[in-house]
Amino acid sequence: MSIMSAIALYAIIWFLTMFLVLPFRQRSQADAGEVVPGTPAGAPQDAQMWRKAKLVTLIATVAFVVIAGTILSEVITYEMIETITRRH
Repeated sequence: MSIMSAIALYAIIWFLTMFLVLPFRQRSQADAGEVVPGTPAGAPQDAQMWRKAKLVTLIATVAFVVIAGTILSEVITYEMIETITRRH
């Protein structure tokens, strides 16, 4: 795996994890009863983005190490995937 492949893999894992984590513990302005004029009632009251970014980075790093380790150790190879998905 080249360095650019590793960076691309990490970025994909990080953004996928971010989109999965964003809705957790979200409280809307309507739930809090304090809707700021000019914003939709469903907008988050306090998104806590720094906290979520730290959590996402931790989760993505662990997932990257596992996936990159699997790729580099050749536990699963391209030929194995090709054999499984080949049409007869």
